[in-house]
Amino acid sequence: MSVLAQDPTGLSSPVGQLVVLAGLLASLVVLVRWWWLNRRR
Repeated sequence: MSVLAQDPTGLSSPVGQLVVLAGLLASLVVLVRWWWLNRRR
């Protein structure tokens, strides 16, 4: 339980960081695509 108390999100592990990085990258791609489609109108 001490490990969970220290890090409830699991962000300190490499897998957690990879998941967060993938999520940020995906949201960035979606934002860029939306901006690109609205820019050309």
